[in-house]
Amino acid sequence: HHPQRHPAVSLESCLERRDIWQGYKNTPTTGPTIASGFDILDAHLPGGGWPLGALTEILLEDIVHSPLWLVLPALVTLAPRRRWQAWVTPPGIPYTPALHGAGLDVSKVLLVKAKNRAEALWATEQSLRSSECSAVLCWPGQLKRATLRRLQLAAEHGQALGLCFRGLNAIDQPSTAALRLHCQLTVDGANVDILKCRGGALREGLRVRRHLPPAVPPGTS
Repeated sequence: HHPQRHPAVSLESCLERRDIWQGYKNTPTTGPTIASGFDILDAHLPGGGWPLGALTEILLEDIVHSPLWLVLPALVTLAPRRRWQAWVTPPGIPYTPALHGAGLDVSKVLLVKAKNRAEALWATEQSLRSSECSAVLCWPGQLKRATLRRLQLAAEHGQALGLCFRGLNAIDQPSTAALRLHCQLTVDGANVDILKCRGGALREGLRVRRHLPPAVPPGTS
């Protein structure tokens, strides 16, 4: 009688599971960060903000309504540091007046319109790796784990802020991203769950309120 053999499982795949505790998870991160501009979020992210030189996944019910307001404060802060910020195949045309009104230098935004998914992934990886982009935003759809790993490594190489907006069909898939958030949009902001956080703890139900634009005085346009 021979003992039952089980399929080989890599250590890396085990470490990506959410139900396996890793002791080092509660140790402080040493990587660079950029403040998100939202106190409740910064208070729960290692280093007080979005990780730089890393990939962050933002999971949503509908990527067409991606919460750009959630990442705009960081984009505004990062823009002067490098030549470009790449937006690869966004689901809609960015509304330039709103970006400008939020303080973003839109002359630094490089809008990439890829012909197909493979071209979009190539553009995302090259932008992250280039060291010319302070931030790279992408909406890649379905991703293989190996592709996610390449994007994460590219972000590390270029020390960029990598932001990947994905649908909820990816929520149970393992990911090599440094940070993973689930955002449920509300009337005045979003409820955010931290699903994965390198160097930090998982959290549920963080109430992030959207910054309102400045009020326009009566009689002005």
